[in-house]
Amino acid sequence: MTPPSDIAPAGLPVREYLLVALVTAVLTLLFTGPVRVFAIRIGAVAYPRQRDVHVVPMPRLGGLAMYLGVCGGILLAHQLPVLRRAFDYSFDPTAVLIGGGIIVAIGMLDDRFELDSLTKLAGQIMCAGILVLYGIRWFVLWVPWGGDAGVFGSVLILDQNQGSLLAILLAVMMINAINFVDGLDGLAAGVGLIAAAATCAFSLHLLEQSGGDVNTYSPALIGATLAGACLGFLPHNFQPARIFMGDSGSMLIGLMLAAGSTTASGRANPSLWGATDTIAIFSPLLIVAAVLFIPALDLILAVVRRTARGVSPFSADKMHLHHRLLQIGHSQRRAVLLIYLWAGLLAFGAVALTLYDAAAVIWTFGIGVLVAVIISAIPRLRSR
Repeated sequence: MTPPSDIAPAGLPVREYLLVALVTAVLTLLFTGPVRVFAIRIGAVAYPRQRDVHVVPMPRLGGLAMYLGVCGGILLAHQLPVLRRAFDYSFDPTAVLIGGGIIVAIGMLDDRFELDSLTKLAGQIMCAGILVLYGIRWFVLWVPWGGDAGVFGSVLILDQNQGSLLAILLAVMMINAINFVDGLDGLAAGVGLIAAAATCAFSLHLLEQSGGDVNTYSPALIGATLAGACLGFLPHNFQPARIFMGDSGSMLIGLMLAAGSTTASGRANPSLWGATDTIAIFSPLLIVAAVLFIPALDLILAVVRRTARGVSPFSADKMHLHHRLLQIGHSQRRAVLLIYLWAGLLAFGAVALTLYDAAAVIWTFGIGVLVAVIISAIPRLRSR
């Protein structure tokens, strides 16, 4: 067997990643129909509750179809000579397959039998630990203090325990954030698609800047397969949905986003951009923050709101961001598209900071935010 080459191939393997994403999308699209029938037969059905938006029983287990699509995409990448480097130099794809398989199994049990929150949390921590065991952890972290003259902030080098703990915390937070945001047809799948595409784009930028660093192949692969899975599931899940992804799908999205963000940002070498380029040093964490912002804000507000009422932070209510948009007067589709818009502005705005002139990006981002605010407030302005 010919040993893997340390010499990077010429050019970016954009076509290979697009092929993997497309195959993953097609497989997910095809698998979702049989999975829907399977969910109905075993009784994995979401019946309407007071806090729910849907009014008819809906089969779940969509995460199983997404995971099968991801498996197909990763298998294809393993056969492609260029993307094979993601397997030759790291165990990241293996970690995603094993950890993702286990978390999908836990989610399927919850979709069918409604597991308690502590059991799900234990399963989430276990799956995050699997990622860490296979080497997915943080090695560097930017902090807004210290630094040399003329440089804002500094970069911390984390030891194994610190990096592992941070990776587990990020994974658990990401899993629950996506789970919390999954309240309208197509919402979690669309946010996952946007976040995964932004992570993949940022990883391709790192790949170009580093001259083919082997550490940047796997985060781009994780982002491409997750984006394909979300894209393939959306035709079945966008309003009016025919199947829900359930916890099996939302937890899979969260785990894969955490894995992709950690491998892209936690291993990034800030010296690639120069010691005085503050935006470039900060950009990896901007990607993570942008990906997390919408679901994490919803998660934090929910915890504060429920704790203030004296109930469990994991108890359900009807005050999430998407519920508030519905209360303002937006339709389900418009509320979902608005959250897509906000997530896209944040995620791709952070990516654009690493690719283009910062002043132009900030102006464009500001205009986009203004447009998004006006569109979000239109129903309330009409009522006044």
